[in-house]
Amino acid sequence: MNNRSLSSAWLASWMSRVSGVLKVMTGEFERRHGFAPGTNEVRRADRDDRAAARVLAQVSLASADLLTFYDSIGGVTWADVGNGYFVAPACDVLQQLKEYGAVDVGADRQPHGLVIGSNGGGQSYVAGPGGAVYRTRTASLRT
Repeated sequence: MNNRSLSSAWLASWMSRVSGVLKVMTGEFERRHGFAPGTNEVRRADRDDRAAARVLAQVSLASADLLTFYDSIGGVTWADVGNGYFVAPACDVLQQLKEYGAVDVGADRQPHGLVIGSNGGGQSYVAGPGGAVYRTRTASLRT
């Protein structure tokens, strides 16, 4: 993105491109693997998702790009890409924040962020307040 802010137009284009690739990938999946594919989609944000994004906007840990993402994208589920890749809906991010608070990323307990997804193989994706997304095995829920 070249240090520019994320835009809803770019996200719509990205969603269209990725959805086309997922359709091709899953079209031959059962024939090649002998079983039906799981869910593989980029889900467009609906009214409830956008409402959750507005609530998330009140959280100081949510960057502008994360809010733009959640205003456009309701969730990402790629069950059959590698171990799987998942970006949780904004309502799930809010629920986890309510239950556990922000997470610590790394051994030095800094920075704090929001768990927004996982790769299905033990790694979490944590969005920091500055917009960086960290892939980590060490994000720890504060209790």
